[in-house]
Amino acid sequence: MQTALQEAKPIVHKVFEHLHTHPEISWQEFETTRYLKTFLEKEGFTVETFDDSTGLVVTIGSGEPCVGLRTDIDALWQEVDGIYQANHSCGHDAHMAMAVGALLVLKKIGMPKLGQVKVLFQPAEEKGNGALSFIEKGVVDDIDYLYGVHLRPVQEIGHGYSAPAIMNGAARMLKGSIKGTDAHGARPHQGQNAIEVMALLVHAIRSIHVDPMVPHSAKMTMFQAGGESANIIPGTGTFSIDVRAQTNEVIEKLMIQVEKAVESVAQLADVEISLEVTAEIAAAQVHETAVELMASAIKETVGEESLVPPVVTPGGEDFHYYTLKRPAVKATMLGLGCDLAPGLHHPKMSFNRESLMTGVEILARVVIRTFEHMESGKENKEKHEVISQ
Repeated sequence: MQTALQEAKPIVHKVFEHLHTHPEISWQEFETTRYLKTFLEKEGFTVETFDDSTGLVVTIGSGEPCVGLRTDIDALWQEVDGIYQANHSCGHDAHMAMAVGALLVLKKIGMPKLGQVKVLFQPAEEKGNGALSFIEKGVVDDIDYLYGVHLRPVQEIGHGYSAPAIMNGAARMLKGSIKGTDAHGARPHQGQNAIEVMALLVHAIRSIHVDPMVPHSAKMTMFQAGGESANIIPGTGTFSIDVRAQTNEVIEKLMIQVEKAVESVAQLADVEISLEVTAEIAAAQVHETAVELMASAIKETVGEESLVPPVVTPGGEDFHYYTLKRPAVKATMLGLGCDLAPGLHHPKMSFNRESLMTGVEILARVVIRTFEHMESGKENKEKHEVISQ
């Protein structure tokens, strides 16, 4: 394998540099899809794309069993040096490069000998519905084990260390609007002040409490109201709310409280407030055997001393819809320590790019170990419970 890794290294870094400098936001990853399709087909892989969406699926071999790798391909839209633009500040460019490297290594060493490897280059993770689109297309229906990867910030995992699972929390992104009546600045009694309504809503949401033993939060992340005329009291406004909890059960309770808070403020202020869920992400559900196989691949790659326990993080990840919607899929996600700072989604996020090949090797090894596990007959003898958040 070491020869295959050495041959893949310059290619992986070249692919990363291209993807890093050509970011595209969710559902608009057209050039990313074309680039990956062209590159991978030239490398001799079978590539499937879709007429109705971005993203692609790459396979080696055919039939059963099937081991899958999944990577996300979209970038964030955020302000960088005063300019709003697409930006790979969540590491998806690295994830894609590692998936490409794992494909190259597995092909070079002749894996799989039986069955197939399927790699999902999934769009729109940041929207929370990219995984759902792939599930609807049936691309995971024949997958026995599915593995993902995500770079981890220094606050969670140190450089050179890796976790065999990421226990992500659940998340909901809400968009709302306040519909009142504008008024003259001298006659505030003739309308409703959307800014004052929003202040009430901020306090109402901050007063929400659910199970204190489970980390959770609900907070306003955007509010817009008013125009250039300072003597007009704005009656309308728009806002967004970010809701998170470490378990799927608690986020449901949190959502009920958020909806009650919105209803009470609307009644008190005598305005109409609409609220809709724009994105939804499930909390982690990982499989014990998948975690054990990932841990084995980590130890084989970087040594047992560099293996850390599954990391619990409040961040969301739509990867977990694969197991939530398709319980037969046994899955986990590699948490890769890589000196990532200042943090995920920071416009100036950076990481140690030498970690790319560590990720490639771990992913390639977990695929090999999984085939060995299934071929040994242990799969039929063992029964493991799903580890849920």
